[in-house]
Amino acid sequence: MEMEQEKMHVNKELCPESAAYCCSACHGDETWSYSHPIRGRAKSRSLSASPAPGSTKEFRRTRSLHGPCPVTTFGPKACVLQNPQTIMHIQDPASQRLTWNKAPKSVLVVKKVRDAGLLQPFKELCTYLMEENNMVVYVEKKVLEDPAIVSDENFGAVKKKFCTFREDYDDISNQIDFIICLGGDGTLLYASSLFPGSVPPVMAFHLGSLGFLTPFNFENFQSQVTQVIEGNAAVVLRSRLKVRVVKEPRGRKVPVPNGLSENGAPAPGQADGGKQVMQYQVLNEVVIDRGPSSYLSNVDVYLDGHLITTVQGDGVIVSTPTGSTAYAAAAGASMIHPNVPAIMITPICPHSLSFRPIVVPAGVELKIMLSPEARNTAWVSFDGRKRQEIRHGDSISITTSRYPLPSICVRDPVSDWFESLAQCLHWNVRKKQAHFPEEEEGEG
Repeated sequence: MEMEQEKMHVNKELCPESAAYCCSACHGDETWSYSHPIRGRAKSRSLSASPAPGSTKEFRRTRSLHGPCPVTTFGPKACVLQNPQTIMHIQDPASQRLTWNKAPKSVLVVKKVRDAGLLQPFKELCTYLMEENNMVVYVEKKVLEDPAIVSDENFGAVKKKFCTFREDYDDISNQIDFIICLGGDGTLLYASSLFPGSVPPVMAFHLGSLGFLTPFNFENFQSQVTQVIEGNAAVVLRSRLKVRVVKEPRGRKVPVPNGLSENGAPAPGQADGGKQVMQYQVLNEVVIDRGPSSYLSNVDVYLDGHLITTVQGDGVIVSTPTGSTAYAAAAGASMIHPNVPAIMITPICPHSLSFRPIVVPAGVELKIMLSPEARNTAWVSFDGRKRQEIRHGDSISITTSRYPLPSICVRDPVSDWFESLAQCLHWNVRKKQAHFPEEEEGEG
């Protein structure tokens, strides 16, 4: 009896009747209260901050792998189907299922450019989406400029129905319901870069060279696409990194070494005024290296404002769990499942052999700058793109993005990940050890 009363008391605390929240993303004008069995969750166990009691419009969001409470949304129409039996925000990763609050009508098809082998699958997919599902298909303008597509008269009727866009010029963030990628892992990384905010669900077909992040085979694409449109699919939330690069104006002296005070905080007078500020969303990794210089790179790494170490070597990799199987794995890091909330710091050929790869909690803020004694500049790239030089006084701030990439699974997040390890990396593949003959075993 005492246990039952305690349970009732806890549930009342977790689901206050007075705290109502209106979610226009999934439920229109319908008002949800925290006593709702699907949306209720414990504030102390949540990965993202809950609205304050009585607040119906605004709430503070913390750095998190998940979207805002009380509903996790991806793009205009998709969200994760919550488990009705749980009241906590943190649920079993295997139970994360895709659902649509409205039927998806627009799809972005991302195709690897300059690959003749993808032309036929691209045409079949787009024809199926338009004619069979009556969907609006977005493609990048340069994809339709391929001579093989321009000269194909049979594809002309379908080609006229495309909605086109240009990277870095047109914003399509709020117009795409879900994404289909045709190519390898680089195609998925490119699709991620197109969405600085909320990313629609991504369905990736393996038509490239590696395919660790692209679990779907194209042979029976019709039934698989239909399953996704109907909401019968599992999703894995791949965390991304929010990267902020601040560059000092050229020719301007920095009054304090590295622009930081002794405790790692910005020095007085070092506001962003006059500085060049750039932001990126990174799915795999941020790589800081020595570039063309023959000298070792020397960069200081701060964690939440405190200097934790100086990396002297060829460079350092800051990666997500998704990126742990990419460059970081080649540099000696452990492979981490994408559902693990973490950030990995991996040195590249460090001068000190005791500096091994480390894992820090998701949500911490890393700051990387050139050391005052560094002999040369450094270079940084984001998922292998946007490579640029970093000089003294410049800084790179990295933390977990609040906008993960929802990747659609063939089966479930755990099975798909180990299947990729086995197929793409030939994980733990070795020649089997021969057993002893039975006679020798008996004699022993």
